[in-house]
Amino acid sequence: MALSKSTIKTLGRIVGTGHITTEKEDLVCYSYDATRRMHIPEAVVFPKNTTDISAILKLANTDKFFVVPRGAGSGMTGGSLPVRGGVVLVLKRLNQIIDIDRENFIARVQPGVVTGHFHKAVEKESLFYPPDPASSDFSTLGGNLAECAGGPRAVKYGVTRDYVLGLEAVIPTGEIIKTGVKTVKGVVGYDLTRLLVGSEGTLGIITEMTLRLLPLPEAVNTIAVVFEQMEKAAQTVSEIIKRGIIPRTIEYMDNASIRCTESFLNIGLPVDAGAMLLIEVDGKAGETVKEIDRLKTLCRERGARDIKTADTPAERMDLWKARKSISPALYKYAPDKINEDIVVPRSRIPDMVGKIAELKKKTGLTMASFGHAGDGNIHFNIMLDKRNSDDLKKAEQAVLSVFDYALELGGTISGEHGIGITKSPYIKKEVGEVELSLMKKIKHAFDPNGILNPGKLFPADWHPNK
Repeated sequence: MALSKSTIKTLGRIVGTGHITTEKEDLVCYSYDATRRMHIPEAVVFPKNTTDISAILKLANTDKFFVVPRGAGSGMTGGSLPVRGGVVLVLKRLNQIIDIDRENFIARVQPGVVTGHFHKAVEKESLFYPPDPASSDFSTLGGNLAECAGGPRAVKYGVTRDYVLGLEAVIPTGEIIKTGVKTVKGVVGYDLTRLLVGSEGTLGIITEMTLRLLPLPEAVNTIAVVFEQMEKAAQTVSEIIKRGIIPRTIEYMDNASIRCTESFLNIGLPVDAGAMLLIEVDGKAGETVKEIDRLKTLCRERGARDIKTADTPAERMDLWKARKSISPALYKYAPDKINEDIVVPRSRIPDMVGKIAELKKKTGLTMASFGHAGDGNIHFNIMLDKRNSDDLKKAEQAVLSVFDYALELGGTISGEHGIGITKSPYIKKEVGEVELSLMKKIKHAFDPNGILNPGKLFPADWHPNK
């Protein structure tokens, strides 16, 4: 499926002069994502609207080349990598907030809008968009929808799919579809909106979205709770939920995460602590103070060593900066990282924490875990040098052990990173043959020629028309 000179010329006519490149230096820039894996495309295009994208996909079906949609390239499982070459279709020119409707609590937005920019825009209107992935300062809404991103606030507010009312998208055949509604209720036909959200760019390219908004909470209160042992922190999370307290976030950092982040930021984190919880509540001002006091009492009862209250916006920002800096800071330990995002029932977090400690001792590898303890989503990281074949083999076996144990506990192998290419070899651990067959039939119905984002989700040798 190599691109011909004629095809490249036609692509140039579609997107316009200056919005296509085949220069090697440019191709390299769009060949990798946060996985640090590299696959060089044959061309990169920057369409300006839905019509451009429709024309590109129609051409792909005629001239037989692959198309891989891409937002900011911040994905953790290789979802935007051109693993079979072809054309990378970058959505950064579709970057408009079309409308924020304060009366109906909805917004119409294009996929290239940076998530953090959207947060600020709606908050200026006293509105609130809860999904808040750690990459929100640079990831885009289109990528968030493609992966069904979660983030810290999911424990109280849910994930991205809970805020998507409707979509405009171009399906692989080049046809433009509109799904969903602009109202809270709507049950006409199959829910194509939810089918597209989380489909990792394999069923269509989203060109516009209608998002549900909430009133902006009046107050936010934040505390950092320090524990001597990770196990006590995990047990405290379970107890918080058991008592019916639902904070807007309950994040945790283990000792390895705390130490590397402090060396990265130098902001006074407790490097001798076994774990730290970052807990936040929101709502009406008086209510949040009472809720924080309840949480402080509970944490002390469960053996907290220290509790720090973020009294100013700057202090709160420092705590969140620490949490969002963990992933890049981990590279202080080693040049390579295996990053998984398993989820277990919240009551089983202590069990999974114990399993990770057991694997760390057994393998001797550097392991760090952090994440969204409030909804059981644990980001499990192994830091290593992949050139050491023995360590790599031990790390891969540890990942299998963690996946198997997560499923044994009633969890899942991916909470928000998706499957992409890094987890496709393991999808059969969780998804049965009948269910996987249905998924393949859906892919074939949308993409009979297999041109859109091939090699993702399913085993590497599968093609829709097989």
